Amino acid sequence: MTQLLAQTSWWVPVYGLVGALLTLPWSVGLVRRTGPRPAAYFNILMTVFALIHSVVLLWAIWESPPTRSLIPWLSVPGFDIWLTLVTSKTSVGAAVFVSGLSLLAQVFALGYLEKDWALARFYALMGFFEAAMSGIALSDSLFLSYALLEMLTLSTYLLVGFWYAQPLVVTAARDAFLTKRVGDLLLLMGVVALSAIAGSLDFTHLARWAEVAHLPPLIATLLGLALLAGPVGKCAQFPLNLWLDEAMEGPNPASILRNSVVVGCGAYVLINLQPVLALSPTVLTVLMVLGGLTALGASLVSIAQIDIKRTLSHSTSAYLGLVFLAVGMQQDELALLFLLVHGLAKALLFMSIGSIIMTTSTQDLTEMGGLASRMPATATAFVIGGLASVGLLPLGGFWVMLAWAQQAWQTSPWLLVILLLVNGLTTFNLVRVFGLVFWGKPQPKTRRAPEVPWLMAVPMVTLTIFNLMSPVLLQRLGLLSIPALTAASRNLAVLLVLSSAIGAGLAGLLYLSARSSRPVDLVWKSVREVLAYDFCIDRLYKISVVFGVVQGSRLTAWFDRYVVDGLVNFVGVASIFGGESLKYTVSGQSRNYLLSLFVGLVLVLVAVSWAFLNWTLRFSAL
Repeated sequence: MTQLLAQTSWWVPVYGLVGALLTLPWSVGLVRRTGPRPAAYFNILMTVFALIHSVVLLWAIWESPPTRSLIPWLSVPGFDIWLTLVTSKTSVGAAVFVSGLSLLAQVFALGYLEKDWALARFYALMGFFEAAMSGIALSDSLFLSYALLEMLTLSTYLLVGFWYAQPLVVTAARDAFLTKRVGDLLLLMGVVALSAIAGSLDFTHLARWAEVAHLPPLIATLLGLALLAGPVGKCAQFPLNLWLDEAMEGPNPASILRNSVVVGCGAYVLINLQPVLALSPTVLTVLMVLGGLTALGASLVSIAQIDIKRTLSHSTSAYLGLVFLAVGMQQDELALLFLLVHGLAKALLFMSIGSIIMTTSTQDLTEMGGLASRMPATATAFVIGGLASVGLLPLGGFWVMLAWAQQAWQTSPWLLVILLLVNGLTTFNLVRVFGLVFWGKPQPKTRRAPEVPWLMAVPMVTLTIFNLMSPVLLQRLGLLSIPALTAASRNLAVLLVLSSAIGAGLAGLLYLSARSSRPVDLVWKSVREVLAYDFCIDRLYKISVVFGVVQGSRLTAWFDRYVVDGLVNFVGVASIFGGESLKYTVSGQSRNYLLSLFVGLVLVLVAVSWAFLNWTLRFSAL
């Protein structure tokens, strides 16, 4: 039975794809009599099947060793490509996580997009989204993972540009797509090079190959940097971090998955590639530098945002920076655990702010306030999601950060500074958002805001319960060990709680105190603008990358116009001039042509005879 279930593991991503295909008649408008809701029901039903199948599969193979399934894709003489799937606790557990969050997000979307005219198209894209993410979770092939990452890039473009009638949405979708394409192109170069060097693209084989591989330092570094570029783009890390901010123009239910699971897919591929990246210490250093810069920079930028979705999206980039640091420390299991806990907490936070946007019709924090008494379930969900995200007892975020701190203390103690700063700044930001949204006096747009309907409340409350129970569930599943605190771990725990308390205390003093108005001029205006515009990275792009591309295009256009076209035009003018000149030497009489032919033949014979005579005289002299 277990073997049969393992052989059918490839069905799990197929369910989402089938759901997307079933919704196509409603998406393209072939079915209008029933409205778009049946398309949503079909997609939700397929997601339920995927969740049940993956849960049963996880229960069946929990004590079994990993198994691999090979699906032939391309076979030519001397070259074979297989689509390899792996069935293990990690891969199937990731598939359960993807299916579960997809189901909650899709039910949430029924209430959020109830009156949207393109509901069927949204669910078709969500099914496509789910299929790609589940496939990445089960994939043991870098080739297959790359193809599925491309599916995610396309899905991101289509979902960000969902409301394509708005010019800002179209621009955001384009920028997000092009930014991710930079990392995808470099990753493709790395995939091709790795296939030629290692002879295989299966993660299992690559891990064994990396144990005995001896590459020249330059080759190992270039290969690792190319492979690293893809996850950097997918996880919105510096310098390819702008797309996640742009992606917040899409519908909130898609943002739930994008900030909890989609960005995690890039990190999942990075974790599988860690043995290859470890071949070059330079690559690991670059990995940790990028993760550290993003973690600190994004935490600061999130505090300066007044858009409620953007302030949490930058926090996502910061936490993925901590995952990059964990991979750089070669702590793969810790990185996976961090992704799991962060995904649960961030999905709950985005559900709560989606409820706020739904009832207030605004995303501007300065237009909110006083919602705690009017939306108690939403306020509770935000508080639980915030507590699960930071280093405060007793939820899962604290225990994962404590394990992260213990590993960092043993390898690189200076990384603790990054963790404490990110934790403190994130706590400050979450309390700031709570104060601006739920605290204080009601604003005109929040004075009559009701609680969300049950279609949105049920998945939000369900995810709230899972976040509350996450430490117990993770401990029962053997994924998280909560040992007795030693002297060192006790000190680390105190530092974590202290950083969270300082961040929460400062934010509470500024945003929750009845005596203080909402602070604006805490820092200089120039500093606020730099942080609000993400350290002006887009301007740096314009004066560096964009300027270089524009000038290079102008240079190639000049070369094509004056050099290439000049040579072609010169040949044409020479041909015309030669033809016009020769036409005056043609008489049109055949005897003149025969005379010219005879004279030419005589001259050729004379030349050949003269050459033969000289050769004969030289030979006789010898």
